[in-house]
Amino acid sequence: MPRILIAAGTGVLAGLSLLTFGYARGWSYLTNDPDACANCHVMNEQLAGWRRSSHRQAAVCNDCHTPAGFAPKYATKALNGFFHSLAFTTGRFPDRIQIGARNRRIAQEACLKCHAELMPASHPGAMDCLRCHQSPGH
Repeated sequence: MPRILIAAGTGVLAGLSLLTFGYARGWSYLTNDPDACANCHVMNEQLAGWRRSSHRQAAVCNDCHTPAGFAPKYATKALNGFFHSLAFTTGRFPDRIQIGARNRRIAQEACLKCHAELMPASHPGAMDCLRCHQSPGH
């Protein structure tokens, strides 16, 4: 009997996961397409801002919001996807998008990857690009 309950529970969980993945267009998050980042309406402002910015010529969302390397990139996408799904499912998300500490570090590393040569001369001692540049790229 317990094996049947475990199998049934696993089946229900897998079915709900697949349904949610399909409904949320989860496959699109496996790409580098910036439109995937606006699958939910709350990112429309950021996508529109990126389209107007100079960063559009040099970077897509994943360049700034995921770390380098296959495993770290997709681990970050999975982690963020889980928490975004949880927030939208429960209705617990801020009206204005806020970056968390982990994602802030990832974005900071991305800034330095492209703009390291600017740091010493123009921003001596600066350690946090996002302190002054609150919405770079979008």
